[in-house]
Amino acid sequence: MRSHFSHEIQFVKFRNVFFAISIVLVVLAIVGLLFRGVNLGIEFIGGTQVSFNDTGSISLSDMRQAFSDQGDRDATVQTSDSNGSAGFLVSTSETDPTAASALASAVAEQLGLSEDSYTVTTIGPNWGGNVTRGMVIAFFVVIALIVLFVSIRYELKMSLMAVVSLVQVLVIIAGVYAWTQYEITPNVVAALLTIMGFVLYDTVVVFNRVNENIRTYRDATHRTALQITNLAENQVVIRSINTTLTSLMPVVAMLIFGGETLKGFAFAMLIGLSFGAYSSIALAAPLYALWKTREPEWKRAEELYGEKAQARAKAAGKPLSVGLDGDADAAAKGAEPAVGAPEGVAADGGATHDRTAKEGAEGRGGAKAKPKRRKSSGKVR
Repeated sequence: MRSHFSHEIQFVKFRNVFFAISIVLVVLAIVGLLFRGVNLGIEFIGGTQVSFNDTGSISLSDMRQAFSDQGDRDATVQTSDSNGSAGFLVSTSETDPTAASALASAVAEQLGLSEDSYTVTTIGPNWGGNVTRGMVIAFFVVIALIVLFVSIRYELKMSLMAVVSLVQVLVIIAGVYAWTQYEITPNVVAALLTIMGFVLYDTVVVFNRVNENIRTYRDATHRTALQITNLAENQVVIRSINTTLTSLMPVVAMLIFGGETLKGFAFAMLIGLSFGAYSSIALAAPLYALWKTREPEWKRAEELYGEKAQARAKAAGKPLSVGLDGDADAAAKGAEPAVGAPEGVAADGGATHDRTAKEGAEGRGGAKAKPKRRKSSGKVR
């Protein structure tokens, strides 16, 4: 599979820039979580949510004042828009259904609203605790399955980098919710689990190409794990972009035209899809390549053909064109060894030939082959 570009985009070369961006985003997210916290819905902490519809000219301050007059000064009031009609969503800490209904009725009467203009939903703290426990269990089950599947299908390094990529995306999403104080509901949790699947899919697509290239691909410019990984990213980046854009279209439609319930789901999906595509290309694959470079074979390849070797060769005006056998010959003659290829790779980037083919090539290269001696037949001529 060839790259979509005439010249490769150097994703891996600028990995430190991507790493810095990821670190900044994660730090900002953690700061938001520590100092602002997240706005958990009543499904997690228990309480009452009152939804007012067709409220006409009633303002936000009027609604807050009405709840305050009825004894609930800590009610959280948000505007809403359902089917083109203005309304409000009010959250309180009241967990008694009878008291919550009485409070909503008193507020509606004070504001001159009818009995059918509002709905009351009360959830106890036990239900919220069950939702939270289920969410945590689902998260760790998904993480375990990711590590198991990717380790069996590819290798442990890839599975751990996939988890790092996934955790980064989830932390950033949580940070965005902390800074915006957007309410976290069960729909948001459902979106997070969906995002985990998408991020894993996008990461596996990249790792699958990296894995195939590492096993089979060698040419004059792709000899190290970093170089081969960069090629793989160029081969799949258009696919990742197209998949992300296609997935974002219905999400944006839900965010713009959907109701409050759909908007909560769509907002989380919008953030997750965007950062999921970025994370697989800019974080997971480069981190895996760096880890892979620590293996002896690929460490040797990096020393011979990596960025530092290229810089030294450029400064010395020498091409990276001599194989390992050439290094040995140069060392035997007292010359400085030239840069060579990793085991199984010839200097021209192709697979090394067997001994016979190699000797034949040397013979054609200028050294005269010794004539074979003809066995004597014992007859005198």
